[in-house]
Amino acid sequence: MSGTERPSPTLSPSAQRVQDAITALGFSNRVFELEVPVRTAADAARAVGCEVGQIAKSLIFRTPSDRAVLVIASGANRVDEARIAESVGEPIGRADPDFVRERTGFAIGGIPPLGHSTALITFVDRDLSRWPVIWAAAGHPNALFELTPGELERMVGAPVVEVS
Repeated sequence: MSGTERPSPTLSPSAQRVQDAITALGFSNRVFELEVPVRTAADAARAVGCEVGQIAKSLIFRTPSDRAVLVIASGANRVDEARIAESVGEPIGRADPDFVRERTGFAIGGIPPLGHSTALITFVDRDLSRWPVIWAAAGHPNALFELTPGELERMVGAPVVEVS
């Protein structure tokens, strides 16, 4: 973390929900909030002092049959929607903010990899396993948590695939 970013002593309600979900799964990872939002992978990487590829960005897609698909991608990667659609069995497209909030319980800009209000079809980017430590959003644009790729895989129980 850079010297200008300081974690807040208490968590916002949405970040606390993510912390509660982490704890309920038996993990000890700690959510923290910065004084400023980190809405992009580049912003998050700068705030914690890591490479953009170490940011696990959670992207929500929508299928024509109204299913929600979560792709947890390396911040350095762009998701190949056709590749993910093949795994899902139907096309996918970016979800609008209302759909994202309805399905995850969180607003775009702070979507975490876990703790969602409904079950999502989930995929984890294989490229995240290149790093010993990664960072993920924690329910709020200012909230993050540090974890290993193995912890992410165990937390979400999703297949690890090529996403780009």
